Amino acid sequence: MDISTISRATRGKYVETPYGIYELKHYFAYSITLNDGKEISTHQVKLALKELIKDEDKHNPLSDEELKDKLIKLAYPVARRTVAKYRGQLQLPVARLRKEL
Repeated sequence: MDISTISRATRGKYVETPYGIYELKHYFAYSITLNDGKEISTHQVKLALKELIKDEDKHNPLSDEELKDKLIKLAYPVARRTVAKYRGQLQLPVARLRKEL
């Protein structure tokens, strides 16, 4: 089945476990395929993105385009829109709001 079909079918559905109530989507891992054909979790890409933002120059923060270029150099083939999406999911602000004076 296509991932979008499964996503729509599980949206808004929850399961009660001895450890709490979780949305069914919690149990699915999303992945991306690297240039060499290896699949990795999007969680790894998000960790790399978080590190790049943490280590950036706070007086001149990196734009989403620059973050995309750095991730590509780290062998993570992502688009700028994907960087913006992951940054939003990590609740990290855009470059102009990360800038310190």
